[in-house]
Amino acid sequence: MAELFNNRTCVGIVGLGLIGGSLAKTIKAKTDYMILGYDSNQNVLTTAKNDGVIDDIVTDGDFRRCDIVFVGLYPKDTVSFIENPLTLFSPDIIVIDLCGVKEYVCDRLETISKLKNINFIGAHPMAGREFSGYDNSISTLFQDASIILTPISATTVSMIESVSELLKNLGFEKITITTPQNHDRVIAYTSQLAHVVSSAYVKSPTSQNFSGFSAGSFKDLTRVAKLNSDMWSELFSLNSENLITEIDNIIGELSHYRTALLNKDITSLKQLLQHGTDLKIAMNNSEN
Repeated sequence: MAELFNNRTCVGIVGLGLIGGSLAKTIKAKTDYMILGYDSNQNVLTTAKNDGVIDDIVTDGDFRRCDIVFVGLYPKDTVSFIENPLTLFSPDIIVIDLCGVKEYVCDRLETISKLKNINFIGAHPMAGREFSGYDNSISTLFQDASIILTPISATTVSMIESVSELLKNLGFEKITITTPQNHDRVIAYTSQLAHVVSSAYVKSPTSQNFSGFSAGSFKDLTRVAKLNSDMWSELFSLNSENLITEIDNIIGELSHYRTALLNKDITSLKQLLQHGTDLKIAMNNSEN
């Protein structure tokens, strides 16, 4: 398995949006692999082919030439695409999804992978931009980024090692292995809650009259309010239990600040702020 990928490797990429398109550009820039592309938008496929980002177009769902296939679709579309009888894979091919939720996808594809005789593993690149689509994809999106892998019960150690080696060669710096359930629990806090808070934050009436009053903190907190509502609403709904827990928690924490302000309780307010500072310092230290 250690030498599974070589200069004769053929990679399939399904969905040439921001993530899939960036992955194709990265693979083209860093390897000699052949890349086959598939997308529901014919214009995107034509552009990617003309750009030299993909070597050939798959129009009939036949990926039997490929050694590995990355699927960069929304979660429900990912499952539908892989389980579709018209989607063809060679025996023992490696199929990797790139969705932002893992339990929904992995639970369903565990059964499908056995029926189709494919090696499936879940993945979530921790990289993105506030822009979407192929036109905004870049070959440096994953440089020094983290990626989470969520193996299923049939995933072998050698497969994880081979996929990890490939991902490191593509520029990923940190690879985390975890369960689909733990992925969704943590990602509800580290990613999904941040998008919800940012979206809610910009709805203040004051947001219409802030020119000249903003600096770095405002830009940081509002950056991810600009998002793909179709994609994120699906991600949120498929991880609703974990996300609701995080929303309830932040509402509870905010209520403490509100109470301290109502009571003009400077002591409590200082304690709340210092506690937040201490937690942030501890978070920074844990990353180093």
